[in-house]
Amino acid sequence: MSTMQDLGPFEKLLTLQFAEADLDAAKGRAARRISRELKIKGFRPGKAPRRIVEAAVGVERVRAEAIEDLLPDVVTEALAEVDLTPAVPPSVEELRDIDSGVEVEVKVTMWPTLETVPAYSGRQFEIENQELPDEAIQEQLDRLREQFAELDTVSRPSVDGDFVAVNLSATKDGQPLEAASASDLLYEVGSNSFIDGLDGKTLGRSAGDIEKFETTLPAGFGDLGGTEVSMQVLIKEVKEKKLPELNDEWVSDFTEFETVEEIWGELAERLDGMRLNSVREAFQSKVVGDLLDEMDLEIPEAVVNNEMEGTFHRFSHQLSESGIEFSDYLELSGQTQEAFLEDLKAQATRSVQTDVLLDAVAEAESLSLDEEEVDAMYEALATQTEETADGLRERLAESVQEKRIVGDILRRKALAAILQNAVPIDKDGKSFDLKFDSAAEGDGKEQGKPGEGDTDDGFETRRVDPALKEPHDVSDDTDPDAQDGGDNEPEGGTDAS
Repeated sequence: MSTMQDLGPFEKLLTLQFAEADLDAAKGRAARRISRELKIKGFRPGKAPRRIVEAAVGVERVRAEAIEDLLPDVVTEALAEVDLTPAVPPSVEELRDIDSGVEVEVKVTMWPTLETVPAYSGRQFEIENQELPDEAIQEQLDRLREQFAELDTVSRPSVDGDFVAVNLSATKDGQPLEAASASDLLYEVGSNSFIDGLDGKTLGRSAGDIEKFETTLPAGFGDLGGTEVSMQVLIKEVKEKKLPELNDEWVSDFTEFETVEEIWGELAERLDGMRLNSVREAFQSKVVGDLLDEMDLEIPEAVVNNEMEGTFHRFSHQLSESGIEFSDYLELSGQTQEAFLEDLKAQATRSVQTDVLLDAVAEAESLSLDEEEVDAMYEALATQTEETADGLRERLAESVQEKRIVGDILRRKALAAILQNAVPIDKDGKSFDLKFDSAAEGDGKEQGKPGEGDTDDGFETRRVDPALKEPHDVSDDTDPDAQDGGDNEPEGGTDAS
């Protein structure tokens, strides 16, 4: 027997009753289970009578485990009767004895739904749309040419970007420090990449100049890191970086292209693709953010808490794999546990709101998966397991896991529908095409991904020995900023906002 009352738009309170006879039978099962864990003289494990077990552990424990044993089936049956699907495990709010047995109040929280979807089809959203300047393409070409630059000795004072050959002599309390000294070090003026103060003593200097300054050795000097020293620098030569002439011959000799026009066009296409992706991301954030702000919907606390737990579990797993304790992460990130949890709750709330919005759009757009998409889904899942696609389909058919996976795919389709139907406009109110249709189709190509033998722009180059020498090994590992900061901030659910 059960009754139901509303606690809110997405929360119900079920009042269930256990008959005394059902509770009595459950007590017997609970007693047998408990007796398997006990050593009761004269009885084999699991064979002690209920009254003996109750005497050993207490009547209340047996009764509590009996109710715990009964609850799942009773709650499941009651939910089926009233056609409710909980979004999170139902929670027991109150339990009390009645004449006919036991009465339990259970709070059931459903997944929130949105009755009215904020308008997006044909709606204009302003976003910055900068065109790709020729300077950006030239900058990339110059970066490529710098890999083949040569150094010419000049007689003028140094300027930013020049290289200087120097001798460094360090002393501490008048005594030389050989470990912090170097000869014929090639240093780029203005790079601020070695010893603090060196840039100021090499800029505007000529061959033969000697400069002295006080500095602190960086951590890369090992045990000497942090030591305050007196440093003397002798400028031996000033070298100007000379880039190779950008012409068809150089392009053909040192890249995978044949002409300047060809490499310019390829660079323009790649950079514009990166620009377009950046604008798409900004547009997506703008559209989804505006729609979420217009939603008049109260998310049940239990749903938010459940999302928080899932997000924190994944985040903790990432920390664990990196060998970082949560307390150490808080210290490194400079935040308190309270601030972390507050941010985590905000992320969880936004994530749930986004999923609710996309669910509503999927329903409004009558989105579904056709047979080909279902096949592709199981083929993709099979690559992550040792099962076949057919085996997975048979095992997961109509399961909660299948529904969750299908739901995630429908949400992605809903997001695509929003972006394809919303209208981006620039600051002047002029609309422009972000080509979301072609982005959704995809071509499987990974552009601009650097690899061995590639430049930063993904071009294959025919390299020779570098013309620029690296600094003397005394500077190895001295960059104080060369740390793996990582990106371990917690992440929410659907990455739409």
